Amino acid sequence: MSNHIVTVDESNFQQVVVEGSRHAPVVVDFWAPWCAPCRALTPVLEKLAAEYEGRFTLAKINSDENQKLAAALGVRSIPNVKVFADGEIIDEFSGALPERMVREFIDRAVPSHAEELRHEAMVAYAQGDSDRALALLKDAASADPKNEDVRLDTIEILIEAGKFDDARAHFELLAPLTRMEERAKALEAKLQFASADASAADAEALKARIAQDAGDLDARLQLANVSVAKQDYRAAFEQLLEIVRRDRGFQDDVGRKTMLQLFTLLGNSGDLVADYRRKLASAMY
Repeated sequence: MSNHIVTVDESNFQQVVVEGSRHAPVVVDFWAPWCAPCRALTPVLEKLAAEYEGRFTLAKINSDENQKLAAALGVRSIPNVKVFADGEIIDEFSGALPERMVREFIDRAVPSHAEELRHEAMVAYAQGDSDRALALLKDAASADPKNEDVRLDTIEILIEAGKFDDARAHFELLAPLTRMEERAKALEAKLQFASADASAADAEALKARIAQDAGDLDARLQLANVSVAKQDYRAAFEQLLEIVRRDRGFQDDVGRKTMLQLFTLLGNSGDLVADYRRKLASAMY
């Protein structure tokens, strides 16, 4: 029997299924020797357990010998298959299904190889190893070219690393529908602010320019970008709002448009966003 297939009873259920599912999904197969559909389903489950090479564990439970356990988990007929993840049941089915449908069931519950690489990349990134994270995401993209979350993760790390041209190139490859998602919009705004800040002048020099000429809207725009980079969003909003008040036509209404981007960056929620939405509306109308 494969190392990824375990016979389970009441004595080891907690360890193998509940605790084990905190590390990788556990597919629990309730069966009995007299059950003909079980004999049809078992080879399919065992084949997939071997094929997936540890991406999930197959736990086989003889329901006749473990009636209390079966009853506690709501097993009313067999074969019954339940998937555990993080100690909880996340999906199940009853009866013998064809291999195609069983595979689809497993795929819904078991992370793809690309998702595993993506998770590993995020761990590396959290540990400060951006280069390794990007390399793992590149492998994840090769494993699943249609995984847009992998591309979004890549864009985010590239922005943080200051590789704005590379981030922009990846952003251009996003599907149109993905670009409409809130995370993509926030990353686009973050990229634009980060790119602008990279070329902005020193904050004190910009403040001096504004003190000398309150109508220096270019200095106000640059200072807003510097403030965003420092996460001083209120200061950024104040500069952008002043641009709107002074000249809606400046750089094709850049004050208002940049405020909208900053709203997106902040998730379009929160007291600060609500406050400056009201102020923007008042300045416009």
